[in-house]
Amino acid sequence: MIPTSGRILIADDDPVQRRLVEEAVKRFGYRARSVENGAEAVALLSSPEGADIDLLILDLVMPELDGMGVITRLREMKKAVPIIVQTAHAGIDAAVNAIRAGAQDFVVKPVSPERLEVAIRTFMKMSALEGEIARIHKQTSGTFTFDDIVTRSEAMERVIRVGRRAATSHIPVLIEGESGVGKELIARAIQGTSERRSKPFVTVNCGAIPEHLVESILFGHEKGAFTGAVDKHVGKFQEAHGGTLFLDEVGELSLDIQVKLLRALQEGEIDPIGARRPVKVDFRLISATNRRLVDLVKDGAFREDLYYRLNVFPLWLPPLRDRREDIPDLVRHFLARFAAEEGRSHISAVAPDAVAMLQAYGWPGNIRQLENAVFRAVVLCEGDHLVAADFPQVQASVGGGEGQPGTAPAQTRPPASKPAGGEVAGEAPASEVSANEISGSETPTSEMPGSGPDRGAGPQAGSPSGAEDARSRDLAGQGFADAGQGAPFGYLRCLDDHGHIRALDEVEADMIRSAIDHYGGRMTEVARRLSIGRSTLYRKLKDYGLDATQDAEAAE
Repeated sequence: MIPTSGRILIADDDPVQRRLVEEAVKRFGYRARSVENGAEAVALLSSPEGADIDLLILDLVMPELDGMGVITRLREMKKAVPIIVQTAHAGIDAAVNAIRAGAQDFVVKPVSPERLEVAIRTFMKMSALEGEIARIHKQTSGTFTFDDIVTRSEAMERVIRVGRRAATSHIPVLIEGESGVGKELIARAIQGTSERRSKPFVTVNCGAIPEHLVESILFGHEKGAFTGAVDKHVGKFQEAHGGTLFLDEVGELSLDIQVKLLRALQEGEIDPIGARRPVKVDFRLISATNRRLVDLVKDGAFREDLYYRLNVFPLWLPPLRDRREDIPDLVRHFLARFAAEEGRSHISAVAPDAVAMLQAYGWPGNIRQLENAVFRAVVLCEGDHLVAADFPQVQASVGGGEGQPGTAPAQTRPPASKPAGGEVAGEAPASEVSANEISGSETPTSEMPGSGPDRGAGPQAGSPSGAEDARSRDLAGQGFADAGQGAPFGYLRCLDDHGHIRALDEVEADMIRSAIDHYGGRMTEVARRLSIGRSTLYRKLKDYGLDATQDAEAAE
């Protein structure tokens, strides 16, 4: 099993006992690290490596520094790592003294594997839950820092290093990255590491505010400023006075609001609707977007002068598929939280094959999608640990080769078809259509549908069976011998039932339909991959009579 926590430190001067405990810990599914005495244990726990230690198994009788001395030193250093004390000298006084000093449990050598496993799992679970509670408290109190971010990937470490430098100043920060990668979490860490910690952190989702209310919500209004303004309203800028204003999806703001935002940044003052004079505000602005603002500037949808004001200190967050080493830790983090919230504290581990499956998946929705998947798995789980079957959607995609972004090509595409000549045809990437597939230029004239000696034989093209037969001839004519079993992955039909080139709007409709199916109805991703705007995509759906199903909308 892959438990909900990670690494255990074993401190024992007896090499045989140390080896036995280390092997038992590894058999339980945890990572183990061993030291020979108490002094080495204290030195390791006080080093940067000590932050990765989740539990200490400590012998009471050791040279240089004994177990009681280690406990005392760790409490002086304010290290909250759980401690299980073990000794060959059993006694009530020794157990009571160890517990009073700060140990969580006491076992007598030789301890049975069952007793040790129960103790480890219990305190690991408690430690994970306490860490989650502390993390939530820090987020709500404005003291969340980069040290509280769950990651071990080099890509995120670079982001954290740059973010720490940004936190030392009041410079505007622009965080870019796909939806669900944790942009708001980075913004909170910047604020919690800066001088504005514990000050207001105001979040505004610019894409979720109705256009006619954006100005009032951001800048506020005076009583009687417009019909329905029965009271004075303080805007988000004033709420963030002295603290940090986080504008999520800033690229969704209209050009009119962008002008006012630019003035607020340049002058440090805002104009509430109906106010007689400007209001001075002191705020740190952090903005985020899942779109490329520079492309919006080129398209005229975003002001160039505002872009340069926001993009003073850019940060780009990598998607989850580029930092798969974080997935086990994130699963542990979410499992501890949801198991406690749902009253299912008996769920304390994840099967190794389930972790491998989660790491093989592409996660187009990034960390938000992983969080929801773990939540669902905790609810579905019928045992004491999560298995691959508790993640049915991920299992279907990875096992069935659905072509999720980030999965290996061998898993996402079917084997190459064999052409009529007997040689294996090369595969084009899933997102591309080869020139031969579009033009059909390599198709001999004698093999074109309707041009051979058997022209007119067989079912009529207008009938369902005739259409299917025409499709099979179309596939076979383009080098796909096994046409009856369906087109290869990524194939786009270019000939109609009568053997003529299809109209361009029909081909485009098929391409849009394929993209929606391939990306699971995530319209933002579909529009991005087709290099068109979402509004253009929905207009084409309407023009071609394509149905944006409820499932597709839910995937958004």
